[in-house]
Amino acid sequence: MSAQYSRSLQFMPLSNITQFSPMFYLTSFPGLETIKQWIFIPFFFMYMVAISGNCFILIIIKTSPRLHTPMYYLLSLLALTDLGLCVSTLPTTMGIFWFNSHRIYFGACQIQMFCIHSFSFMESSVLLIMSFDRFVAICHPLRYSVIITGQQVVRAGLIIIFRGPVATIPIVLLLKAFPYCGSVVLSHSFCLHQEVIQLACTDTTFNNLYGLMVVVFTVMLDLVLITLSYGLILHTVAGLASQEDQHRAFQTCTAHLCAVLVFFVPMMGLSLVHRFGKHAPPAFHLLMAIVYLFVPPMLNPIIYSIKTKEIRRVIIKFLGLKKASSESWG
Repeated sequence: MSAQYSRSLQFMPLSNITQFSPMFYLTSFPGLETIKQWIFIPFFFMYMVAISGNCFILIIIKTSPRLHTPMYYLLSLLALTDLGLCVSTLPTTMGIFWFNSHRIYFGACQIQMFCIHSFSFMESSVLLIMSFDRFVAICHPLRYSVIITGQQVVRAGLIIIFRGPVATIPIVLLLKAFPYCGSVVLSHSFCLHQEVIQLACTDTTFNNLYGLMVVVFTVMLDLVLITLSYGLILHTVAGLASQEDQHRAFQTCTAHLCAVLVFFVPMMGLSLVHRFGKHAPPAFHLLMAIVYLFVPPMLNPIIYSIKTKEIRRVIIKFLGLKKASSESWG
């Protein structure tokens, strides 16, 4: 699409662009079009690392009987949600790079938005349940096998699968009832509810309030409960007499704590930018969205591969290296 046509879209109502198939225009990299071919390299790298890394984690857990425990089943759920989050943005982002395809129909935008936000809420839920798993393992180790069972993990997985989509469906469906006028240009290479809702030229108070409530009672509540879990874990660890026991207890939480920070910090940053950073440069909004959507799926497999001893051992065995090499990681 030419730059002149792109500028003309900004002042045309969505219904006037085409009455048969309304669409948005994804600018993807505002101000950076001249170096788009170079930007492709880090994006392609992030996708490859995220997809291959999470698939590798799933294969390792699937093929290693010693990892068939509740803790690693939860890690499998985390890898699946990371894959879903990564694949949700893949079609439009790679479509822009490979085919210079910037247009997206409203229905496709809704589907992508639904997938992105659903998997985000699902990942928040997985991290919450994993924090509860670590809390029981450290604070009630003798009752761990009774409290955390495979059956309980399956139930938690079903709740996670339904919680995200059920919370997301209303805010996505309501967008279809709004008229859109003025700019129909999105500053990302994918559709986010926070940005699409700003293009509506009608009262969106209900949608905004509902979206805020969903965030508060899912992501924010999860973060509060995770923080509470780690407060109790720190209290228990501080009461251990041996420094070696304290170190061992902290080691079991390191990977999960890193995953929590990698996910929640960018998410909170993106939320603050959309609400209070309206005058920030478009490139800054783009950067925050990229960090939020691309960094966690890319880093989580690396974090768990490095910080989890059992996975390190399986990886080293899988690669055919000596057991002695695994001890050098510690």
